Amino acid sequence: MIKKLKRIAALWLVLLSVQAAVAQQQLQSPAQFLGYELGEQFTTQNRILDYVNHLAAQAPSRLKVEEYGRTYEGRPLVLVYVASDENLPRLEQIRENNLRQANLQQGTVQGEQPAIVWLSYNVHGNESVSSESVMQVLYDLVNPQNAQSKQWLQNTVVILDPVVNPDGRERYVQWYKQASNRGGNASPYAWEHWEPWPGGRPNHYYFDLNRDWAWQTQVESKQRLKVYNNWLPQVHADFHEMGAESPYYFSPAAKPFHESITPWQRQFQNTIGEYNRQYFDKNNWLYFTRESFDLFYPSYGDTWPTYNGAIGMTYEQGGSGRAGLAYKKSDGDTLTLADRIAHHVAASEATIKATSEKADQLKQEFRKYYDNSLRDPEGEYKSFVIKSGENGAGNLNMLTDYLTQQGIQFGYAGKKGSLRGYNYSNGKTERLDLAPQDVVISMYQPKSVLVKVLFEPKSTLEDSLTYDITSWALPYAYGVQAYAVKGKVDMSKTKPATAEAAAISIEKPYAYLASWKSVQDLKFATQLMQQNVKVRMAERPFEINGTTYDAGTLIITRTGNERLGDKFDTVVRDLAQKHGVQLGATNTGFVSSGADFGSGNVRYLKMPKVALLSGEGVSPYGFGEVWHYFEQQINYPVTVLNTSYFSQVPLQEFDVLILPTGSYAKVLDEKTLEKVQDWVRGGGKLIALESAAGFLAGKKGIDLKKKGADSEEKEAKKDTGKNDDPYKNLRSYASREREALAEEVQGSIYRVDLDKTHPLAFGYGDSYFALIRSADTFNFLEKGWNVGVLKKDNYAAGYVGQEAKENLKDALILGSQDLGRGQVIYLADNPLFRGFWQGGKLLFGNAVFVVGQ
Repeated sequence: MIKKLKRIAALWLVLLSVQAAVAQQQLQSPAQFLGYELGEQFTTQNRILDYVNHLAAQAPSRLKVEEYGRTYEGRPLVLVYVASDENLPRLEQIRENNLRQANLQQGTVQGEQPAIVWLSYNVHGNESVSSESVMQVLYDLVNPQNAQSKQWLQNTVVILDPVVNPDGRERYVQWYKQASNRGGNASPYAWEHWEPWPGGRPNHYYFDLNRDWAWQTQVESKQRLKVYNNWLPQVHADFHEMGAESPYYFSPAAKPFHESITPWQRQFQNTIGEYNRQYFDKNNWLYFTRESFDLFYPSYGDTWPTYNGAIGMTYEQGGSGRAGLAYKKSDGDTLTLADRIAHHVAASEATIKATSEKADQLKQEFRKYYDNSLRDPEGEYKSFVIKSGENGAGNLNMLTDYLTQQGIQFGYAGKKGSLRGYNYSNGKTERLDLAPQDVVISMYQPKSVLVKVLFEPKSTLEDSLTYDITSWALPYAYGVQAYAVKGKVDMSKTKPATAEAAAISIEKPYAYLASWKSVQDLKFATQLMQQNVKVRMAERPFEINGTTYDAGTLIITRTGNERLGDKFDTVVRDLAQKHGVQLGATNTGFVSSGADFGSGNVRYLKMPKVALLSGEGVSPYGFGEVWHYFEQQINYPVTVLNTSYFSQVPLQEFDVLILPTGSYAKVLDEKTLEKVQDWVRGGGKLIALESAAGFLAGKKGIDLKKKGADSEEKEAKKDTGKNDDPYKNLRSYASREREALAEEVQGSIYRVDLDKTHPLAFGYGDSYFALIRSADTFNFLEKGWNVGVLKKDNYAAGYVGQEAKENLKDALILGSQDLGRGQVIYLADNPLFRGFWQGGKLLFGNAVFVVGQ
């Protein structure tokens, strides 16, 4: 009997070894599957996903694939989960356990809980090496012969996003395949190293997805972060590339660190760095740390996860869209795609190894992070109150929708009361009268650190050398009246019944009335126009039936819309409900004060034909922000023109021409610019944003003038020498970067004073908060309309160099000039920046749809 059992055991061992050998034969390496070695050519996204699916088919007990969404161009967005044979079947339990540790789900942790590491590759499409690397990383993780990966997976779940930005990657890869020499040409002057406009870095709408983690304006970000919030890993690493001459960068990050980053998170930056150094030192690879890449701005792939309790890291490999398959550097060495792949593979494995070997500490600190957030949140302010009655309903609804997407808990005041709070509008601490419908965000919640970072009125900057904007507080971004309160404000989870306007009792009113306060109101108006409903707008405030309405109020009269018949009421009411617009109604066109509805001060809004310039010379990001605004935010048709043939376009086919920020010296030569000005004189409307306005400044027929060295103002301020510092020119070369910041504006918030009687400012009060990113400003217009200006004390938050701060006094930000029968509108500040500054979107809509109508 014993001999028989031994023979059976021996037979089983033979069978298992045979099965392992067969599995090994079936499981192909990237080179075996693709038919070429990694680094010999670039791999398209569909082939990367083919390989991922091959691994899933051959190693189903260790690897699972999940499609979590689609890009704007319809490409799949995919996550790959890798775990031990024991943990893969219980992924859902592990996920729920992790949320329980974060106090975001009720219940107790079931079973052994592994640490979770999430690796994101190729958020910038032309930083393409990372998606090549991920295939090798996945193979190493699931290869049954790899004892090291087996050990890592015993207490670690690895989540990988192989291609975060498929649309941008394919734009780059397909171009490179067309432009490159066979096998690649290392000469830096070869065509394949000169990627054309717009480049593969951004997504379909030319947004930088690595600046969109917090704001979630793009479909890729929204879908990815919905899954991320359902997992909340302990470690997140984001894989990038930088200039081709640079070596490799890994943590620890550079200063400034945001003050909300915990000592543990700072410490583990060093720990991860130590693990990476072991790999890089062993292979004699060059690298650097603690330079350039800081942890401050909240919308990166390292900072946003950090503010959600993770250890967030950026990895940067030299190369990017410049390096191609091979690139000869200035030092004589040749950087190959294979080199770049090897470095990213090493950093990936170092990160997984560190997560595995420090799993217990990571889990313990993760739980501590969320416990502290819930019970003892940091920061001066413990509550934030958004006033319900003083904000446009559209802006407030957009903000609460955003909080829900972020997983941030909020409630309502529920009752009246009074307390003291910091008023974002004027920067003063003063009395705050609560109303039951006011929105309350408490810091006593799991995501309190994220709340603090997103709501703090002024972010503390420990070092001015940061490479992005330095202020972003949501009340400013959404244009809402808000207060920061030092104490805990009681709140109700249930929204109190509101004193909603009574249902429209007039079956067929003389006119419908709608406010003009947010981009939702703009969408309502443009959708009406596209349904052939004629819409009027009041140029002055008026009172009717005891109710006061502001300038900009929409007046939708039955007169002029008779051809729609009974459909008129249905269309207006249905679209109002769809966009959350509260309608009023009246049975008369007579007002008790202001202009009657038949007055010349109540005018039609025409449905303009809009053209938008793109191509060489135009900023891809600036163009994309406007393009996305029309197509995805307000759903209004726009015709994209290209600079390559712009001079041949019959501009009379369009009512509005938009020039995004860019370099226009070659695009608008003297002859073409004269053609544009003639079109404006004939009734066209030209909208110039940021540097496009700067290009126009000083041109013949243009009233706009730059503030600068040659201006009378600058001449008047010349130093007399009486109090001159004789040592001011004795500067240290090492301090050159910091001194240069004196002229910089690091994305700071300013209060722009508005002429609210001008159509460009309809829907706003006496001011609005703008995100100013440049000190290149303009003098007040002598003949035009100075609609939005900065005065001496308009600074609100963020870093501004001393020289820049002086230049941002008494400066034009928003202006309009009549030119013949048309208008030129100057937007020195881009109200559509990165698509997240909601408070400026109605203003841009005014420029397109209201001014000059």
